[in-house]
Formats: sequence, C-alpha cells, structure tokens
Amino acid sequence: MSTLNLETATAIAQRALATGRERRAAPLTAAVLDAGGHLIVLLREDGASLLRPQIAIGKAWGALALGKGSRLIAADAQQRPAFIGAANALADGRLVPAPGGVLIRDAAGAVIGAVGISGDTSDIDEQCAVSAVEALGLQADAGVAA
Repeated sequence: MSTLNLETATAIAQRALATGRERRAAPLTAAVLDAGGHLIVLLREDGASLLRPQIAIGKAWGALALGKGSRLIAADAQQRPAFIGAANALADGRLVPAPGGVLIRDAAGAVIGAVGISGDTSDIDEQCAVSAVEALGLQADAGVAA
C-alpha cells in the first residue's frame, strides 16, 4: 500500500475509538491524515471537548511535518524549546508537541499518513493510535526512542 484511502483511514479512526472504549478512556477524537497532511477522516466521540479535533489534527500534522511521532516532538520541545517554538511559528501554530500523533507506515516502511488522537492522557491517546494502526496490519511509528 503506497497511499492511505478513505476505507483504511476510517477503519483506523474507528479502531482507535474502540480501543479507547476498551480502556475506559475519556471521550476521544481521532484524526487521520494522508502523507501530504490532508485530513481524510475525523471522528469525535460524544462528550469530547470542544478543542479535541484541532488537537488531534495538530498531533498528526506535526508528526508528518517533522517526520517523527509526536512523542519525539514532545521530547524536542523539552530539550530544544527554541527550535520547536520556531517550527511551530513557521507552521502557523499547527504543531501539538504531545504524544498521540503517530506516523502510519506501509509494509515497506514508507510514510502513508498519520493518526492523531486527543481526549485522554497523551500516553493513552498514543496507545489507542498505535493499537489501531497495528490492527490494520500497518506499522505505527510513535516516535518511541529505541
């Protein structure tokens, strides 16, 4: 698979929300973007707060923009705040440097999109994203340092 289609993107978002329900997470929002950063699907659970769609999109978009999962972007924000601040200014504030933004890679390792989850703690958001991507047989790149 070299591109991310609507069917697969929808399945990822639905699986992420289902994982959240299994884990008794707070109401989640899932955004799936293609490799160019364009929104394919956004699912917002009943009760998810007002800003969750923008946060979910920002986590996924930031992962694509910087080429790494948002966990590493969050670490960069701690270690190199001037760089992430400058990158976010260049991105018109679209980066959300918190775990929950996961690159989606195909079997060959090529980035085909990203998923961003928001609603619970960043760690739970990320777990839901990783679980959803892997459930569809794709590779989840959350930016976890090896």
